Amino acid sequence: MNKKIKTSAVDHLFDAVLQLKTPEECYAFFEDLCTVNELLSLSQRFEVASMLKEGKTYLDIAEKTGASTATISRVNRSLNYGNDGYELVFGRMAENVGTDQK
Repeated sequence: MNKKIKTSAVDHLFDAVLQLKTPEECYAFFEDLCTVNELLSLSQRFEVASMLKEGKTYLDIAEKTGASTATISRVNRSLNYGNDGYELVFGRMAENVGTDQK
């Protein structure tokens, strides 16, 4: 964990995010919290990470998402050398695929 971001304000934000239960609640909260461009940038990075995990090429990812190669490279570095946050979320999403269909 990056000690620069570990603050009481960030803890407070994460506690708030953990209160959200539905996509609709997430839309309401994040639309209030972020600008449209900030939210689109976050979602673009997550899409890039998903596509990298699927083994897509930088060219395919850039064409589909509009992300720059610098952004794709930054996300790839996080996937390979980061704190495994993406892996944690992808794993949980995969676990929930079966439970969502019940």
